[in-house]
Amino acid sequence: MKKIASFTIDHIRLKRGIFVSRRDTTPSGDVITTFDIRMTEPNRMPPIDGAALHTIEHLAATFLRNHPVWADRVIYWGPMGCCTGNYLLLSGELNSADILPLMRETFSFIASWEGDVPGATPRDCGNYSYMDLAAARAAARRYFDEVLTSPTDENLNYPQ
Repeated sequence: MKKIASFTIDHIRLKRGIFVSRRDTTPSGDVITTFDIRMTEPNRMPPIDGAALHTIEHLAATFLRNHPVWADRVIYWGPMGCCTGNYLLLSGELNSADILPLMRETFSFIASWEGDVPGATPRDCGNYSYMDLAAARAAARRYFDEVLTSPTDENLNYPQ
């Protein structure tokens, strides 16, 4: 069986950052760009706690789907199974630098969120009590401060 593209990335050398994971073209000709929003270095840093990652998912998805400029281009935001980051799917042929300001806004929003987590009710979520806002805020702040404020090429392009 052919290895899928995301399993061909050198996770030993992969840094934290924003990476174009793939671009797909729909039968109607629309381009969808999948971004790897990598919050921890795989196999070298601890993964993000599941409850924190779930909270980040709720906050980021809510923020992005309500964004005044990007909302209509958002297809999906969701966590990686390895708990080292998230995937963001946007319509359009985009590069990492194109969404850097959006990711800064998103992670600043998460880092400063106070109050109830959107959608964290039994009616709205299948595991509503699996949330950790304090850990989500801390992870978002760390990613914002250490990666998004001054990214280098290795934070915006997969290792070759």
